[in-house]
Amino acid sequence: MEIDILYCGICHSDLHAVHNDWGGTVYPIVPSHEIIGKITKIGEGVTKFKVGDLAGVGCIVDSCRECDHCHDGNEQFCDKGWTVVFNSPDKKHGGITYGGFSESIIVDENYVVNIPETLDLAGAAPILCAGITVYSPLKHWKTGPGKNVGIIGLGGLGHMAIKIAKAMGAYVTVFTISQAKAEDAERLGADKVVLSSDAGQMKNCPKQDMILDTVSAKHNVNVYLNLLKVDGSLVLVGLPNEPLEVGAFNVVNGRKSFSGSNIGGIAETKEVLDFCAEHNITAEIELINPEQINEAFERLEKSEVKYRFVVDMKSFK
Repeated sequence: MEIDILYCGICHSDLHAVHNDWGGTVYPIVPSHEIIGKITKIGEGVTKFKVGDLAGVGCIVDSCRECDHCHDGNEQFCDKGWTVVFNSPDKKHGGITYGGFSESIIVDENYVVNIPETLDLAGAAPILCAGITVYSPLKHWKTGPGKNVGIIGLGGLGHMAIKIAKAMGAYVTVFTISQAKAEDAERLGADKVVLSSDAGQMKNCPKQDMILDTVSAKHNVNVYLNLLKVDGSLVLVGLPNEPLEVGAFNVVNGRKSFSGSNIGGIAETKEVLDFCAEHNITAEIELINPEQINEAFERLEKSEVKYRFVVDMKSFK
């Protein structure tokens, strides 16, 4: 079916892909995987949507549909590899996929999600990546009342993690190197903020059941492993382009885990949208026009955004 794109978010991984930080970028590249729009055409076999419906497209636009992971709704772990919405080989039609910096996009209905009408559309676009990327591990590691959950970094992922973890009922501690962001973390709902550059604050920080690491640059994860309770997990969702070193004693002492999580499946993406609608959660955004995208990329590289750029594609038409 064809979707007329209204809004699309800009993610840090778009920046990595444009710069070929992870290798494998095929130019020309059309990024963005946080897409919200309105359905304008449907094929004969489409049964889940109709023309005029609001629809969202996240990272995944295809998978094998046959492996256990696909059957379980975890298409992001597809045995044969899932197709990314942009800069990914199109296994069915050939060529390379193009993302949300476009007027429209054609996607299989099985990889499209309904957008709750109560959500602000521009603010909801980042839920399709930033939202599901933090929701999935928070849910998997059983975030809820009585749990101490730490969040490293206050950016596109981190600010959504605060809102979602709080809505799940957790006691949320944010770790940041910025005093200005410390104040913002409290505004967003954090119960406690720790300046990670302050040795005293780190030493006196309560032990955490889980720490969600949203940082996309190289950093020392060992100082956070030491803040975990016995059987606690440090879960990486940021994607640094350099290896992170882990000291053996920092995980074996206390039976701790250094884990990772990668977005979420289609069913879980629907779930997080409904969760955010129920709790009135959207991203903190700066709405821009398409001609401002290059400037936004430059500012994103300097972390000069609070906390997600969203492109108003309506002005492109």
